[in-house]
Formats: sequence, structure tokens, C-alpha cells
Amino acid sequence: MTGKGRQRPRTEDLSEDALERAQIRMAHLLEVETGFRSGSKYWAQPGEPRPEYDPDRTTLSERRRAKVAELQALNRQDAKRLGLEWISERTLERRTAACDEDGLMGLADGRWTAPLRGHKSITPPVAEALQAVHAESLHRSRLSMTSKVRLVHQYVREKHGPEVEVPHRTTLAKVWAEWFGSQGARQRYVRSAAAVETGKARVVISRPGQVIVLDTTPLPVAVLDDVFGLPIAVHLTLALDAYTHSLVAFRLTPVSDSSIEVAMLLRDVLLPLPMRPGWEPELEWPYPGVPAALVAEFAGHPVAARPFFAPEAVTSDHGSVYKNHHMVQVARTLGVEVLPARMMRPSDKAACERAFAGIQSLLLELLLGYRGVDVADRGADPDADAVWTLEEMEHLLATWIVRVWQNRHLDQYAPAWDPGGRHSPNTLYAAAAVRDGISLEIPEPDLYYELLPVHFVKIDRQRRGVKIGGLWYGGASPVLEPHRGRLSARSGRHRGKWAISRDPRDCRQVYFEDPSTGSWHALRWNGLPPDDAVPAFSDARVREILRESVGRGLKPQDDRELLPVLLGLVAARTPVGAWPTQMTKAQISERARELVRARSAAQDRPRNPDSGNRALPPPATLADLNRRNREVIAADRQRRREAAVTGIPTPPPLLGEALRARSLFVLPAEDVRDLDVGQEGDPR
Repeated sequence: MTGKGRQRPRTEDLSEDALERAQIRMAHLLEVETGFRSGSKYWAQPGEPRPEYDPDRTTLSERRRAKVAELQALNRQDAKRLGLEWISERTLERRTAACDEDGLMGLADGRWTAPLRGHKSITPPVAEALQAVHAESLHRSRLSMTSKVRLVHQYVREKHGPEVEVPHRTTLAKVWAEWFGSQGARQRYVRSAAAVETGKARVVISRPGQVIVLDTTPLPVAVLDDVFGLPIAVHLTLALDAYTHSLVAFRLTPVSDSSIEVAMLLRDVLLPLPMRPGWEPELEWPYPGVPAALVAEFAGHPVAARPFFAPEAVTSDHGSVYKNHHMVQVARTLGVEVLPARMMRPSDKAACERAFAGIQSLLLELLLGYRGVDVADRGADPDADAVWTLEEMEHLLATWIVRVWQNRHLDQYAPAWDPGGRHSPNTLYAAAAVRDGISLEIPEPDLYYELLPVHFVKIDRQRRGVKIGGLWYGGASPVLEPHRGRLSARSGRHRGKWAISRDPRDCRQVYFEDPSTGSWHALRWNGLPPDDAVPAFSDARVREILRESVGRGLKPQDDRELLPVLLGLVAARTPVGAWPTQMTKAQISERARELVRARSAAQDRPRNPDSGNRALPPPATLADLNRRNREVIAADRQRRREAAVTGIPTPPPLLGEALRARSLFVLPAEDVRDLDVGQEGDPR
């Protein structure tokens, strides 16, 4: 929940023990609701359903009474550890409602993530000692907490005298863990990403969305980038439904993908595919049970013939992009179980490998610029034959998937209930829809912000905002005014810090969730000019900016001083080294990748942002980059000139007036007037 000046607690705030207890509570609640601790009969454990929880023989009230009796019979100590020592049917009803509203966090005890109240015993001398000991421990060999406490006592005694009180060891250890993290944090993070239990039992797939297979492969077609028009390497990432063999989502990324692309790929699985210009009416939503007009009303646009649903489990290989910390958190946010394939076992995701082979034989081999899968089998010059741009290739794949793949005959993938029938991905999904129905749960647009990488930081009290990745954001944002210099009410591992989301594909802005309203607001980079004419740049460009500023000996006091460095790195000028014919392939790919990722980020943002969350448009071409950079430089120079002059300057005299003032032959003003008037009898 939000409100009362506190951001919504997240699953990241729970300790490992608290998270395990919440999951045990969830298992008990699912057994009451469905009869199975996993929540589904397809994931039944041995001996389930138990007679007193069999949904075919008992009612919900009977199962609740049976669960109350079972928990009351538990050992008192075990029940107290789970927070189930006082249980009733009313308690089960309340927890069911809380779970429906807040998911797993609805079952977490509020005391596990209590609001931050601070430690009164941590006085300024003690806080200074903790900081000094932490800095010292970074240079020494690994120290135990007991040794660190002794160093704190030594520092306080020598610096502030023996009369200053030092808290107990348990308080110092607790504060140390809150400020600097636990001693085994790094190893634990590695284990959390790698140690995923796959289980020994074979998974029998019986419904759409039960298992989604993810995989990435280089696209065997030379594709032209949208900036220079030169061929670049592109990777294709697919999301395949293991039951219907539907291609429910795909992404094309230059060079290689990252965790943010995979996170948005999973978001695409939940969203209906909108109809595109030029698509025929027969490509619209065809599945029985739910009319196309109803789906279009829910989605807000006409929907194409491609399934969408909430995935239950995801299978992928052991690439770093699929098992890093960001993807682990994305899976928790979406409620998805990650089932990595076994090492050296391609059969675990054979369906996705076959899909790549099918796309290649049915489509890619017919395109100009086809490179093949082996260098020895490559044509004379496939790069010279390339005619498809990245945007055209994406549209071609989307059209081909809806029109061809979803309607192609599946020979070896016929279902067990009709092994001799003719089925396609669309017919299999239609049969499942008739049997189980179709869920029209379409996620809110704010899911985009929930899936972004989260940074836990403090808000600067001197109007600099928040520092993310070396840059300051939100310096002039009124949203941060009530929170400047204040600690968040967040407790747990990120005690006192604020959660800020950032899209690494476009670092011109980050996103802050207002704890009082629950709405999201964009915090602009402090170095951006007011006219938003700076082109988009990624996190890789930010690191390059910081390295370049250090190499030039710059020590900027304000992020606005980094703007000239940024413009120099994103083609503010076009010297010989920036000509397309003089750039290396790596430089071309890097530039194209940055612009494509920025365009993807703009497309993934909510379509109707509020006034405080306006999206910044990414550039499209190199000419657009140069034009925007020239406008930014001209506007910056004009602002500096206006700031340097307090009043309107006096214009200099004309050249003729200056010569007339110094000339010896110019008559005085009185004589000139007399000559103009003239005398009596003068012939004039």
C-alpha cells in the first residue's frame, strides 16, 4: 500500500527468512482455495489433494475449518514462527482478500517491513566511528563483526573521550547491516541468481502459458541500420508458448540484447498485439468464446490474432541476460517461476530451437541479404544484397507470425488427445479457450515502471535531486520538494532509501513513485536544456561521458557542464572520423544500437503519460542528430549571452557620425542652421 508518506513495500525488502515464511503462508492459503499447495492440479505434489482438502468432495468452508484445525494442532513454536498461532476462518478470509489485492506482499507481516524509526542510540560520534571503521575495513583483510565493534570503541574513546556511550554490539551489528549490507551479500547475490531449483519431475504441459521458452540467436539476414543505412548484426529473441507453439512475442536488437529487452519481451507476452496499418481484417482476433469487439474494448485498440496471457513459468538457457539480478526481480514482480534448462541439454528447449529453424527455412532464406548459419556456406557478398532496414524487418516478422506461423500445420506437435488431427498454433489455442476459457487480464500501463531496474538512493537536500549511474536527476522537480534531505520510511535491506526506476536504454530521465499518491513521475537529467532537444543516450554512453570528462581533467560542479561532452560524443559535429565511410563496424553498430534502443524505450512507455511524466522523443537519423545538436548549442550560447548582460546595451554610433565628430572641416551647429535658413537678399 502507498500513502502516509511511505512508498509501497516490495518483495526486495523482505529478508530470506521472511520471504520463505510468506511463501509458506501462500502454500497453506492455496491449499484451502484449490486443494493443492501449488495452486493447480497440474503441479500436484505426492498425496495431493488430501481428503479434507479435495475440491471435488468438500466446500470452501469445510476446507477452511479443516485448515484451522490443522494449524491449531501444530507445535506451538512452529506455529508462532509462521505467525499462525492465532488462526480462524475469518483470518483466512482476510488473507485471501489481501493476497488478491497485493499478491505475496499481502501475506507478509507488517512487522517484517515496519516503517523506519531510526536508532536514538546512534549519536553523531558513534555514526562517525561507524563510517571510519567501514572505510578502514575496506583496506584490511576480512574482519569479523566483533573486531569491527572493538574498532568502533577504540575510535570513540580516542576521538571523543571515554565518557561517550557506545551502543551494545547487537545494535552496532544491526546498524552496520542496514548501512553497509551483510558481510556475505556479494556471495548471496550470486547464489540467488544461479541456485534455482528445477526439480526432478518431468513437467507435463497441458495449457497455454504454463511454460514459455525464451532464446536468442543471431538473425541470419543482413539488416540495414536506420542511421547510416549500412548492414549491422542483429539478434532475434523469441518467446514461444510450449503448449500451442505460438510465437507470443519477439524482439530485434542490434549487436546483442540485455535484461531490459528480455523484461519488456515478457511484458509483451501479457499485452495483446495491436493491428498494424495494412493488415487485412482476417488477421484480427479469431478465437472463440470472446468476441473481437470485446477484446478491442478492453485493450483500447483492435487486436491481432496472437494469444496473450500471463505466463506461469519461463525456461531459458544459462546466458547472463536471463539469470542476472534484474531478471530475477522481474520474475518475482510478474509472479513467474524461472526454470533454466539443464547444461548441455538442448532437448529442454527443443521447441524454440525448432522454431528458429522453421523461421529460417520458411522466411529468412527467401530474403535478400541472407547470410546462412555457417561462414563456409555464405554467399559472395550478402551485405551488399541487404535491402531490409531494421524497422522493415520487424514489421515483416510481425506480419509473417500472425499470417503464416500461427496458421501453419504442426506435424510432430499434435496434442495427445488428437494425435492424428491437423492442428496449428491458433487451433490449439482455440481448443484450450473452449475448454478453460480466456482470461482478459490486461496489465496496467504502470507495469512498465515496475519492470525497470530499481536503484535505492537518497535524495540530496541541496536541490541536486538523486544520483543514478553518475548523473543527477530531478534537481528542479517539484515532486521531490517534500522529500529533500529526508529518509524514506522504507525498512529492511534498503533502510531509509528511495526507490528510483531507470530505463538504461534512455538515460535522459528516471522515474519516481510518489508515496502519497502512488503515481509515477519523470525526473529529468539536470544537464538537459528546457527545450528537450538533446538526443537520447544509453547507460553505455553515460559511462563514456564520465570517462571522457575525467580524461579531459574536468571536475564539473553541475551536470550542465557535461552537456558539451555529451554532444561531442553523439555527433554534435561531423569531422572526418564521424563520416560513415571512415567509421568502423563496431562504431556503426554502437550508434545504431543506441538509437534503436531509445526508440524501443519510447514505444514501451505508457501511451498517455501525465504532465509530470512526458516522454522524450528519440532521434531517427544522423541528420536529425546534427540538427538537434546545433539547435542545443545555439540555444545554450544565447542563454549564456543573456545571463552575462544585465541591461540592454547601447548600440554603437554609425560610421558616418564617428567621422563627422572628429573632422576639422565640419561647421558648428549654429552655422549650419544659419546656412539652412538663409539671409535676406540671398539668391537661395
